[in-house]
Amino acid sequence: MKVFEKRITVLPSDIDALKHVNNVVYVQWVQDIAEAHWQLLAGRELQQKYAWVVLKHEIEYSASAVLNDILLARTWVQHSEGVRSERHVEFYRVLTKKLLVRAKTTWCLLDASSMKPQKITSDILNIFHGQ
Repeated sequence: MKVFEKRITVLPSDIDALKHVNNVVYVQWVQDIAEAHWQLLAGRELQQKYAWVVLKHEIEYSASAVLNDILLARTWVQHSEGVRSERHVEFYRVLTKKLLVRAKTTWCLLDASSMKPQKITSDILNIFHGQ
């Protein structure tokens, strides 16, 4: 399992009427970090050959992030089988190391040309789960 990390600074545009990060922003961050992880690990050929689409998001909110918080987002692919892949994302407040949000997303691999589901190949499994 290869863990990818990224720091995020909470901006004014991330804040909602309750003065904390809006729930929809976390969904966007989950997708953004998944894309960044894929782009880091997959070579140009794989990125052109395949695309990913979300089938399901599950998000558990434990605490709020507020303006100017610095967050550590961590992601990894836990399990892949058939056309589906299960990705986990956690958001921590850097200052306190407190877990704020935990997400689990089910993704489906698509052939980029046909946009049809594609069985996850060994080369993709290797980049997420290999040594």
